[in-house]
Amino acid sequence: MAEVTAAGVKELRERSGAGMMDCKKALTENGGDMEAAIDWLRTKGLAAVAKKSSRTAAEGLVGIAVAGTKGIAVEVNSQTDFVAKNEQFQGFVRDVTAIALETGDDIETLKTQSMPQGGTVEDALVANISTIGENQVLRRAKRVEVKQGAVIPYVHNAAAPGLGKIGVLVALESDAGADVLEPLGKQIAMHIAAAFPLALNAEGIDPAIVEREAAIARERNADKIAGKSEEVAARIINGPVEKFRKDNALLTQAFVMDGKTPVGDVVASAAKAAGTTIVLTDYVRFQLGEGIEKEESDFAAEVAATAGLTK
Repeated sequence: MAEVTAAGVKELRERSGAGMMDCKKALTENGGDMEAAIDWLRTKGLAAVAKKSSRTAAEGLVGIAVAGTKGIAVEVNSQTDFVAKNEQFQGFVRDVTAIALETGDDIETLKTQSMPQGGTVEDALVANISTIGENQVLRRAKRVEVKQGAVIPYVHNAAAPGLGKIGVLVALESDAGADVLEPLGKQIAMHIAAAFPLALNAEGIDPAIVEREAAIARERNADKIAGKSEEVAARIINGPVEKFRKDNALLTQAFVMDGKTPVGDVVASAAKAAGTTIVLTDYVRFQLGEGIEKEESDFAAEVAATAGLTK
């Protein structure tokens, strides 16, 4: 059984929005397993929908670049935010992003590409680690492209042009002009940054995530489905599962600009106004440090003092 630590309680509190003591109990009841604790809280109605935490710990930068009908997002991690403000590090991320835009998003291939200053991307990364004195990792990249139309970039709270902690790309397939596609894409990109969709459409959501929601719905509605036929029980369970799918697929999410219109309808309305077809074919949302665990100390000590936990 894993030890219940203050750092674990802190992470669970941030991810679930539940109270500190509820988080401690959830971890205790589930042997310290974070994902099981989140599900436990949700079955008790104590937590909101569990997404990847938007309060991520890893530092570094996300680079975004677009050229013509293609765009790229690249994440490079560092140990501290101080390095993310370093001009040498920013220059490296900018150069690697530009290279990836041309060569593709396979990380191992990207590491072998030539840098403008000479040497490979991997050589430059090693040199950065040596001269800056902090570990750095070229973590991931994703490129999107349309045959005709536009790929629109957006960086939330940019640290420098094309660099920040949340980078978004929106791919719109259309023969409409830039005067139509760019403002539409910018609004959708801002929505994506804020709403954190899990996939373009409901069918694209990871089946494991959907099954997890079904298990939670089954547990939360245990009293309602007790003694019911399988068909009736399935209808009761499917309700919240379908709502989850709708709320977490980009095309069916309520547009943040008005809080009610599905994003797919926003695109359809723009297409109708432009007198042509506009299709939202793909998107990228990179948030710095998604899924990376990093040791915490400050708040953890406070939690430990309050809840009688070890650090």
